[in-house]
This record gives sequence, C-alpha cells and structure tokens, in this order.
Amino acid sequence: MGGRARLEVELEQLTQQIRYHEAAYRAGAPEITDDAFDDLVDRYQELAGQLGLDAAERLDLQPGQDHTAGFETVEHRVPMLSLEKLSPNRRDSSGEPMPLSDQLSAWFRRRRKELEVEEIPIIVEPKVDGISVSLLYADGVLRSAVTRGDGRKGDVITKQVTQLGTVPTKLKGSGKGELEIRGELYWPLTEFARFNATLEKPLINPRNGCAGMMKRKDPAGLDETGIRAFFYQIAWDEGVKLPSTQHETLQWLSDRGAEVYLSEVFQTVSEEKALQHCEDYQARRETLDYDIDGMVIKLDDLGLYARLGATGHHPHWGIAYKFPPERKPTRLLDIEVSVGKSGKLTPVAILEPVFVSGTTVSRASLHNFVELERKDIRVGDTVLVEKAGEIIPQVVEVDKSKRKRGAKRFVVPHACPTCGTEAVSEEIFVYCPNPTCPDQVRERLRHFASRQAMDIDGMGEVLVDQVVDKLGVRSPDDLFRLEVDALAGLDRMGHKSAERVKAGLEEAKGRGLGRVLNGLAVRHVGETMAEDLAAYFKTADALLEFAARYVAEDEEAVETVAPAKSSERGAIEGLARKSADSIFHELDSPAVREVFAGLADVGVSLRVRAADVREVADVAGKTFVLTGTLPTLTRTEVTKRVKAAGGKVSGSVSKKTHYVVAGDDPGSKHDKAQSLGVTIIDEAALLALLGDAD
Repeated sequence: MGGRARLEVELEQLTQQIRYHEAAYRAGAPEITDDAFDDLVDRYQELAGQLGLDAAERLDLQPGQDHTAGFETVEHRVPMLSLEKLSPNRRDSSGEPMPLSDQLSAWFRRRRKELEVEEIPIIVEPKVDGISVSLLYADGVLRSAVTRGDGRKGDVITKQVTQLGTVPTKLKGSGKGELEIRGELYWPLTEFARFNATLEKPLINPRNGCAGMMKRKDPAGLDETGIRAFFYQIAWDEGVKLPSTQHETLQWLSDRGAEVYLSEVFQTVSEEKALQHCEDYQARRETLDYDIDGMVIKLDDLGLYARLGATGHHPHWGIAYKFPPERKPTRLLDIEVSVGKSGKLTPVAILEPVFVSGTTVSRASLHNFVELERKDIRVGDTVLVEKAGEIIPQVVEVDKSKRKRGAKRFVVPHACPTCGTEAVSEEIFVYCPNPTCPDQVRERLRHFASRQAMDIDGMGEVLVDQVVDKLGVRSPDDLFRLEVDALAGLDRMGHKSAERVKAGLEEAKGRGLGRVLNGLAVRHVGETMAEDLAAYFKTADALLEFAARYVAEDEEAVETVAPAKSSERGAIEGLARKSADSIFHELDSPAVREVFAGLADVGVSLRVRAADVREVADVAGKTFVLTGTLPTLTRTEVTKRVKAAGGKVSGSVSKKTHYVVAGDDPGSKHDKAQSLGVTIIDEAALLALLGDAD
C-alpha cells in the first residue's frame, strides 16, 4: 500500500472513530477524555490538509453533529468556534514535545506581530466544565436559548433553560436593542451528588448529566436539578451600549443579573504570569464546587477581536489552557477481548494495579482494535493510565523507551474468544455474529431486563448472571418461563423476592413491541428507532415480513425505508440505507426470528400497545414538522400524539412535508415551509386534526 493510500485509510478510520465517540458523548456514555477526542480531531484535520480534502467534505465542518431528534436547529449568527488549545501532547517540527510555555509564547508572538504592538493586556478566566449555550435577548427579555451544536448550528433549548430558573429571563436595565450572550450551563458538584442519589441508575458525571438534562424534551422538573449558568461573552449586539473591554463587559453582565466569575478573573500583560496563574489555579480544583477543565487566556481589548479574525476552527483572540488529567504509569500484563450485547469484540487492558484519581485500576478500556494499532500498544509495555471524565479508566499512551525487545503487536482475533465463531468486521469494529454466544447472551439479557428496555422489576445484573449460570436461561423468552420456586433457590433470593420478580416478568409482558425491539439489542436500534419501527409496522409479524422482503431486495421494500434519491426521506425518520441493511438482515436471521417466536409463545405482546396507537384519518400517513413554542403542548407531547395517530414527525421541511406546526418565535423551518408551499398550522388546528385521539 502506497503512502497516500495509507493516509486515506487512516483518515477513514479516524472519521469512523470521531463519529462513534461523538455519538457516545451525546448518549451520556463517553469512552474517552476530551483531550483524547481533541487529539483524534487534530490528526484528522492534519491528514485532511495533507490529502487536500475539500473543506465542505471535512467531517469537522459538516453540520448537525450535535443535533438531537425532535429539537429545532438554528444557525448561529456568529459561529461558536472552539478555542485553540495549549496541549501537553503537542510536538515541534522535529517531533520533540513542545512545552506549554513555548506554545503560549508562540501564540503571544503571533498576536503581537499581527497587531504591531509590544504589549497586549490580557485576562485569564476559569474554564468551567459544562455545556455551552447562546442566549438571545431583545429589549432585555430572553427570546431564545441555543446549544453550541457543531459551532455553526445548534438546537433550540429555550424551554429547558427557562425552566431551570437560574438563567435571567430579563436583564436589569439593559434598555432597548438586541444582543447575544454566551455562557456555560453546569452542574455544581454538591447539587449533582444530591440529585444523583435519587436515581436508580446514576449519571456518569456532571457535564454529561447536564447535557442529557438539557435535551429532555419535557422540561418539567429541571428547576429541581440545581443546574446553574455563568456567562463570559457578548457575541454581538445591535443598539446596546456596551463597554470596550472584556473585564468591563463581565461587570456589565453582573450588574444586569447574569452570573459571572468576576472574582476569578486575572489581568496581566505578562505571558509568564498568565501561565503561572493557570498552574496555580490547577491546585485549587479540589476546593471548587464545580468541575473545571482549564483556563481561558484572552485579549482584554474587545476592539482588537475583529482585527485578529479567526480560522475555520479557532478565533485568534484567545487560547485555552487545559488542565491535564492525572496520569499514572503501570505495566500492561495482558490484553483480553470482551464480548458485548451486540457481539462487539473490545480489547481490554489487564494492568498491574495502579491508584488513579481516587481508585485502584487493574483493567482499562482500549476501545477498539484500530485504536490499539494506532497507539501501538503491546503486552509488557509501560503505559500511562487516566480516567475519561474521571470515571472510565483507559490507556492513553505507551512509554516506548521502556519497551522490551521482541514485544509483539496484538493480533486482531479472527474468531470470538468465547464461542469460537468466525468474527466479522464492520467499519472499525469486529463482531461475533453468533447470537447464542454465552457472553453475548449474558449481556443481551442484562440489556433486555434493564429499565430502558423491558424494565423487569427485580431483575438486576446479579440476578441475570445467576439465572444464566444456574437455571440455564439462554434467551429472553426463557426469562418468562422462570418459576417462583426456582428463583427462590438462588443466592440472596427467598420466596418474597422471587414472587416480586415473577410479578415483574408478568407485568413486562405488556410493554409492547417498541420495548421488545429495544430490548433485543439489534445493532443500530436504540430506544427511538425501536419506537419508530414499532409505530410504523404495528406488529412483529408485519415487521418480520417486511424484513424478509427487504433482504430479498424487493424494490418496493427498499424504497420504502431507504429511497435511492438522497433528497427523499424514507418511512422511518433517520434510517439511512447502511443502517437499514444491518437492521433488517439481523431481524430476518433465524436466531432473531426464533426469539420472536419464543416471546409470542410465552405471551409477550409483540404489537404496539392499543393505548399508544389509535389512527386518525386526517393524521395517519402524514408528515409533520414542529417549529417554535406552542401555547400548551410540549414537543414531546405533540410527537407522541402525532405518532399515536399514525403520523410521522420529522426534523426538517421538504416537499413531502404535509404540515408545519408553528408556535411562537418560529425558526427557519417556517420560512422554508412558505417557500415550498407547505401548509402551516397552529396548535389549535393540530388538535382539530387529531380529533378524538386524545
């Protein structure tokens, strides 16, 4: 393979990894640290530049990377670009590590040269670890709140932010005019711990918990979470008289009721003092009631910002100092391969125990075999271990200077380590395709019984392990055949506990087709996709019949869910051709068909619950798009009622859209609907269409 071909392969692998880790982050289950993710993106950008990839085709410039289905997306008037970072992983042109002091000096030299000055007043502010938000105020009143998204477009979360009660809905004495304030939504550690203690399944960390909460479509109860906000920038203004410096702007915001960290702002003209302040502040992290992942160094004179401009990725007026996570060296004793619920084979590092960020670590994630190869990790190596989000242990680097001669690269398994079935590859991942694989069975059953799937009361992970090991349970239908006496004989069970589990199993039989589909852990079928498939096909028989037609390449079936024309949408919102291929081939497999037959045999409902679907003639088969704030209904309520009546809810307007439901402050979807001649209705008209579907 030639040099360019190798780079192209690496670029494609990086593309897949970045997409995977973005999805994991949005799902609230990050597997790598922000720094590790930034390293992947930096390498991607470097390769894209080397290969001359057109800017419009680059992954980092594609819109909608942080979009959540069901939320309106709007374009930022001024892009919310990320800051350039001082990185401990950066190297100079000769490949040697570049000290942070040298990196900061280089940044100062560039700014002084561009501005033709000898001295630059700067301020240093804390970089609170939360989620960025953009707030639009008109005549001092909050009009909209939008997530950062991909930096160019973000999701509208006005209802969620307003419900928090910690963001000012009115700015005191701001007068007439419009302005956009940017800040961070964050979860104080004490409030996060208090709220987390009330949950059956604790949130992974404050930042991801905050992100998840702000994407709750129903904002009720958000005011009880304790999530707060602080503000650090005015992105633009029209008709508002503002100060000319950043430190005065922070005071201006504070005077109008917006929370800022004025007492934490450090002013200087010295790059050495700025760096020293960052290092000193790092020592204070443990005393703060909020997570902080670094500091921001920015020019104080706001009039210079426009002169400095920006790249496609970073503004030139500031730079971020990221606090390095605690890293500890230890020896890699072995590499094991675990089998997940979907059959994914994942390499796991077995380590000489090491104390990192408060706990002893003996196992750590290696994520996937592409990452293993990229980092060139070998058994016997001395490796550096840290925790992603202070939670998930992972191997981040190899000290190759300590590598012993003859250390061999890890060979990607060609067969499942548990059942011996020949493994298959899909993009950057390797899978065991055998659904009866013992490890896969165990993980699938754990997922099937979990709260987000069938929600079987009393059937936790420990009990699942016992019924698999001691009672021979191998498939979901086996769970429903368990008897009280058999359950009572297991460790820590007893008759009352067994009766509770049996009652939970009986209740779970009526959860409906959507929950069953989610519980089966079919690849690419999560909670939303499971609900959408169930709502469209109504019964498992109809779904399986369609899957057989799809696999047989029936033209009508393929066009139904994956139209050949990219401008057309299929019957299932968000289902692309590649995912459809995987989903319907798996659903048509003998193993999955056998599971459905077994569930039917034990009385599990394999149809959409009658309470969930009652088709209404004026709604069934129609596509609706929502925009703006409705008077009484939330987006979640509208989506459920439209789907229950047999309609679809889409995230964007096209010629095939039947109705755009518009509320207060509609976005660009309203304008597009007008240009395409799509019917625009209000909440009252929607309720009239729904008729007696209440």
